[in-house]
Amino acid sequence: MGIMNKIWENAKVKKKTIALPEGSEPRTLNAAKKLTQEGLAEIILIGNIDEINSSAKLENINIDNFKIIEPSKSEFFDSYINSYYNLRMNKGITPGEAKSAISDPIYFATMMVKNGDADGMVSGAIHSTGDLLRPALQIIKTAPGISIVSSCFVMELPNSTFGENGILLFADCAINPNPNAEELASIAIATASTAKSLCNIEPRIAMLSFSTKGSGKHELVDKVIEATRIAKEKAPDLLIDGELQLDAAIVQKIGEMKAPGSHVAGKANVLIFPDLQSGNIGYKLVQRLANANTIGPISQGFAKPVNDLSRGCSVMDIVNVVAITSLQAG
Repeated sequence: MGIMNKIWENAKVKKKTIALPEGSEPRTLNAAKKLTQEGLAEIILIGNIDEINSSAKLENINIDNFKIIEPSKSEFFDSYINSYYNLRMNKGITPGEAKSAISDPIYFATMMVKNGDADGMVSGAIHSTGDLLRPALQIIKTAPGISIVSSCFVMELPNSTFGENGILLFADCAINPNPNAEELASIAIATASTAKSLCNIEPRIAMLSFSTKGSGKHELVDKVIEATRIAKEKAPDLLIDGELQLDAAIVQKIGEMKAPGSHVAGKANVLIFPDLQSGNIGYKLVQRLANANTIGPISQGFAKPVNDLSRGCSVMDIVNVVAITSLQAG
């Protein structure tokens, strides 16, 4: 059974409530229909009710059983305005600006997640990543002990024994161009949490470099060594090691030779890249050359789950990201 099938199975058991603030967008409506039919999540569509009804008719979708919220008509509207104003007044926001913000479905959905009225949020079919991340960073913020929001990919390699029976998590491959040592440590800890919640695997984390245990000397290596130290200090229960070259991280014989005594070398299932260039290149190489099934990017590091979509996403992309968000909420 593939990893996405397992995610679906687990999402059906948890059946979390996920807010979709692009409620009138056709792919989102079709995804909501599929999610409801499959029992993957309880869906809340957020937006202008007339626009949602009009789009649903064009898509021939019956929305009688969907929960639909228009922000300005919601029972939560005034309390969300007050909460957002109190949260941002030290930044100079006015009550009028707070009202205008909460009228926006994305800000409204973010407040729903913040207040526990939804378990998670998925957006991005017609909005930019910045449109999603900005309110999430303002309202939900990062999880305790995590200094930065990042992303990871779940890489599923067919007929492979690398990682966890062919499952590897790569981070960060989509958000942070050049994380410093503390940020890199946070990315490692967040990705470990994703490995547990999403893939149900015990993470063995390799902090990647062009050097293994002092074989190379450079300030880039120093950053990875320091990140490893910080991550171990912050999360002493995690299996984490570095700096490791890729082959030392995933090939057992090489790991035993280059890093003897390591609990991670040769059997890593979480790979933390030192910067965005190497991470982005790495996941695309594995995706194309190894024909890996690639799931992501998955947002991580928020105190509560928020996930972004590509504006070129398909209906099934939305369905899968909602299922992933449900498990993160678990």
